[in-house]
Amino acid sequence: MNFEKVNRTEKIIQFGEGGFLRGFVDWMLQKLNDNGSFEGNVVVVQPIEQGMCDMLEKQNCVYTHLIRGVEGVEKSIINVISRTVKPYADWNAYLALAENPDFRFVVSNTTESGIVFSEEDKITDVPPKTFPAKLTILLKKRFDLGLKGFIFLPCELIDRNGDNLKKCVLAYADLWNLGDEFKAWIEKENVFCNTLVDRINTGYPRGEELNLGYEDNMVNTSEYFHLWVIECDYDLEKELPFKSAGLNVIVTKDKLAMYRTRKVRILNGAHTSLVPYALLEGYDTVKSCIDSEKMLTHIRACVFDEIIPTLDLPKDELVEYAEGVIGRFANPYIKHYLSSIALNSVSKFKVRVLPSILEYIKRYNKMPETLLFSFAKLIDFYKTDMTNDDKDVVEFMKSNGVKEILSNDKLWGEDLSFLTAEVEKYVNK
Repeated sequence: MNFEKVNRTEKIIQFGEGGFLRGFVDWMLQKLNDNGSFEGNVVVVQPIEQGMCDMLEKQNCVYTHLIRGVEGVEKSIINVISRTVKPYADWNAYLALAENPDFRFVVSNTTESGIVFSEEDKITDVPPKTFPAKLTILLKKRFDLGLKGFIFLPCELIDRNGDNLKKCVLAYADLWNLGDEFKAWIEKENVFCNTLVDRINTGYPRGEELNLGYEDNMVNTSEYFHLWVIECDYDLEKELPFKSAGLNVIVTKDKLAMYRTRKVRILNGAHTSLVPYALLEGYDTVKSCIDSEKMLTHIRACVFDEIIPTLDLPKDELVEYAEGVIGRFANPYIKHYLSSIALNSVSKFKVRVLPSILEYIKRYNKMPETLLFSFAKLIDFYKTDMTNDDKDVVEFMKSNGVKEILSNDKLWGEDLSFLTAEVEKYVNK
């Protein structure tokens, strides 16, 4: 295959080059471009030092996306990425993005641990560590040039991701004394949307014979299902006409929380309460767990017995969604590796599973045994060398006992030492 770029106006800065954004946002933008309703390209920023931008560039940033399910197989050639920028290798190329007045949107997926504020970041760092710090410097340059702001569409799976991103940017503005005029510009000239994303993307299909007829080292795969809920007061559809492309995108002013809670607690909660346990037991994919009576029993106990009872939506609606999720997990074409889901498992557990544990205790005055078993398996998992997380988190989890781990409010947002006796029952069991 000849991976030829298509020249379009660069309109989107995208922080992250991983499989999710390429199989979700970039796939949607391809649909918009193909029907002639957008005519815009993406510049990808590699948010960390090591990444896949070099591999993308070798293919002119063009790749194949495969959607697979019981419905069949759909192949798309995604050519919406015009180029990549690596701030750790070329800081000036990154700063130059601020100079282009055509950029209108900023999309990001830097994982749950990406939207954070750190007082250790300095404006003189080349580059600073956190994504919001890098972003603040870009915004300050754009402000100094007298250009318009951006519409932010963060895809990180944290509550109120847009609000939190803006909060971090304003915190850096204060930390670095960037001035009230800059802060006012952030508030007035930029739109920070809160979003919810829902699609199982599985990246490169390792070990499979695809028979594409050409070599593509950046092939990406996903399921058919997709949902993007975007909460904002801005008329987003006039600039990103998702409906014209038949995409399952909901733009709402106030209903994001309903969709988010259902998705994060059930779908992502099922993943995160399963993965450490399953990896310890020697499983490698979500499908292999669904095919295992032992693992399927664990998933269903977590979801139907302990997660759904903590949610306020109609029970029949929750059960229907949960059964759909189990069906999506069983997709024979999806090879969703547990090792991929295991990235940053501590921060994921805090966001996806811990709220269900605490709400269950609050409502029923008893312990959710299966979810606490999952908590214990998370701790066991971090005693191994299979983890992929911040080195400080890994070192702390590896070198401390259950009580010390649960007492660390920096990890969990509060002191969880009251769970020590219950969690200890399942550690190393």
